[in-house]
Amino acid sequence: MLLLDIEAELSLWEQGRKVWSEAAFPVAELAYHLALWLQSPPAGHEAFRLDSMQAEEGMIRIVHSDGGWRIGSTLTPGFWTSPVAWNVLVAEIRHFDQAVREGIAAMGIDPAFIP
Repeated sequence: MLLLDIEAELSLWEQGRKVWSEAAFPVAELAYHLALWLQSPPAGHEAFRLDSMQAEEGMIRIVHSDGGWRIGSTLTPGFWTSPVAWNVLVAEIRHFDQAVREGIAAMGIDPAFIP
């Protein structure tokens, strides 16, 4: 599957500090699953958990807490980002999506497979 072959560095930052980084992460697959999640009726109500053939299950998790939405990873089980409002989370996901699409297009691949 094409999604598995498009990799780049993915980092999780909190207050200007890199918390976690993976050098060869399936970013196109993550963008694909995040786009599906945002388009689904439960978006904004149910958590996101990346279920990938290439990455460990739950490597990327987005959950709702009392203060807002938080991002975590199974690679750093005790760490969660500070909570943010839904609109802030969506804006960051869209920024990530756009960066992935631009990177894929620069490789000469049509990013239309990402919903």
